[in-house]
Order: sequence, then structure tokens, then C-alpha cells
Amino acid sequence: VQLQASGGGLVQPGESLRLSCAVSRSILSIHAMGWYRQAPGKQRELVAAITSGGMTTYGNSVKGRFTISRDNAKNTVYLQMNSLKPEDTAVYYCRGYALGSDEYDYWGQGTQVTVSS
Repeated sequence: VQLQASGGGLVQPGESLRLSCAVSRSILSIHAMGWYRQAPGKQRELVAAITSGGMTTYGNSVKGRFTISRDNAKNTVYLQMNSLKPEDTAVYYCRGYALGSDEYDYWGQGTQVTVSS
């Protein structure tokens, strides 16, 4: 299974970006899809996740600013990022994984998001 992340770039504080994660197979069969990020010198952290049933969860630092969604017909997961801050600068990764087991755990390559004036 291939996950292709895109949409990163350089933006100014307060601006928006939308990341996309295209999956090479139906995401209906993937329990959960998530976005993670890793800043230099820091551990990778959960940004947002969405289950096949549509339940979402967000990291505390992005609640109210970021929205995760999925388009099952396009096998794509999105991360809408609004009101971006310099501390959102990181490499963003998408992930598809099984809930409650290690049956599968797919990661895409990262996409760089830089927030700077």
C-alpha cells in the first residue's frame, strides 16, 4: 500500500494550507488514517486522525485550527490547516493503521510545512 502526501509549502503566520494523502487502495478497509508531524529535534506527534466511521481526534495544539477529512471515493485524506503558526513548522506524514492491533501500519513520505514571516 502506497501513501502519497502532498500540499506542503512555505506560508506566513495566519495563512492556510491543505495537505492531501492519496492512498493506493480503498481507504474504506483501513481502520484509521492519521496525520503526524515531526519538527527538528522533536519526536513525531499525532496531529489528527479519522476512523473509517468518521470519528476524529486532534492533538491539543491544533484543536480548533486543523480539520481532518476523508474522501472515500478518491481514497484520499485531507488535513486543512488554518491560522498556521511558526510552531506548526514540521515534516507532516500520513499514516494508515489498524486499530487495536499491529495487523498493518502504513506510512507515507513526508511533506514539509514551513510557517515563517
